[in-house]
Amino acid sequence: MPNYADRVIVPYRPEQMFDLVADVEKYPQFLPWCVGAKIRSRAGTELVADLAIGFGPFRESFTSRVSLERPAEDQPSDRQWRIRTRYENGPFRYLNNQWVFTSRPNGTLVDFWVDFEFRNRLLQKAIGVVFSEAVKRMVSAFRKRAQDVYGAPRTDHVSPQAALPAATRS
Repeated sequence: MPNYADRVIVPYRPEQMFDLVADVEKYPQFLPWCVGAKIRSRAGTELVADLAIGFGPFRESFTSRVSLERPAEDQPSDRQWRIRTRYENGPFRYLNNQWVFTSRPNGTLVDFWVDFEFRNRLLQKAIGVVFSEAVKRMVSAFRKRAQDVYGAPRTDHVSPQAALPAATRS
């Protein structure tokens, strides 16, 4: 069962990164293999979304419940923005995904984690071969999207060690 975790500092504010990831309907514009996105419902801090993914001869759609957790205004300065995705319906046995955005002096610490398993063994084998590279490309797409939406980062406040190594990859 593929899983992937990454930790990186990006030169944008936590709320900017949160808003970018929370904007599910725009995923097909920039996210590799995302060929469709539709919000079924929104209620408070939760939304239900349908995503369609396609790669090679495979095309699958699935439904997820997305929890958007903004920090309370009275929380300390290291408050976190969090997005959790829970799988509801589609080609997976399970799918869990989480983004955590924490303010740092040189930008935002982004913690990303995804774990899933397809029901179809052929599909699972196909994605297993390219999984780590595919997820890296997706994370990279979000970084590029941030630059496209918010502009080039200011280099005067970003340390040379702005990017942290991956926390885990398996």
